[in-house]
Amino acid sequence: MLTRRIIPCLDVKAGRVVKGISFLNHRDAGDPVQLAAFYNESGADELVFYDITASSDERNIMVEVVENVARQVFIPLTVGGGIRTVDDMYRMLRAGADKVSINTAAVLNPQLIEDGAKRFGSQCIVLSMDARRINEPGQPSQWNVFTHTGRDPRPTGLDAIEWAKRVVDLGAGELVINSMDADGTGAGYDNELLSAISQQVGVPVIASGGAGKPEHLLAALHEGKADAVLAASIFHFGTYTVEAVKEYLTEQGIPMRRTPRPV
Repeated sequence: MLTRRIIPCLDVKAGRVVKGISFLNHRDAGDPVQLAAFYNESGADELVFYDITASSDERNIMVEVVENVARQVFIPLTVGGGIRTVDDMYRMLRAGADKVSINTAAVLNPQLIEDGAKRFGSQCIVLSMDARRINEPGQPSQWNVFTHTGRDPRPTGLDAIEWAKRVVDLGAGELVINSMDADGTGAGYDNELLSAISQQVGVPVIASGGAGKPEHLLAALHEGKADAVLAASIFHFGTYTVEAVKEYLTEQGIPMRRTPRPV
């Protein structure tokens, strides 16, 4: 039986890890290098690093910070934010990333997904999607894909489920599905969105946005049919530890990885 993954997320702004609610009112959560080292020792299965204003500021990702973070971890590291070209992907992989995550650039240039997959392999290409509900009450559920979500969220008109299927066809090897409605609220993931996408694609789907307690992670894995759960606030501010969440999920019958610690 396939194990499920717990993935802390470092949203980095101006060199600091921050966390807000629906991308607003950011609260400082610490130094990304120190947090990376902490999660590496705490049993996290993977780590995600997002330079959250690189795309909206139209600048490149902070390579030096990525390099410093990569030196601290012996678990897979995904890096995203401001990656616009295959050369940008290569630069991040050279800096120590195991995977690169793209969102805005993929919408603006879908060919980037295929080009990246051909050069580095689909296992390196992660499509990160920020989606918001747009349906009226009583109507079938629909979600719109947004770009530039660090400072200036822009609706694309793309249907989230159709976009998910398209990017997988282009070569994306993994999807991070972030609910803009739930992000930072601690009220739980959008499991309806997760389930709708998980049933339409043949690659791992990672739940993002809304984790407030271990029960929310369990629901994302069960109801949302996610393969992994990404969380930030509950770990950054000490509400729960990775180890405690893994113990809870194991007790609920979810197969969890026991990450080897570095010798």
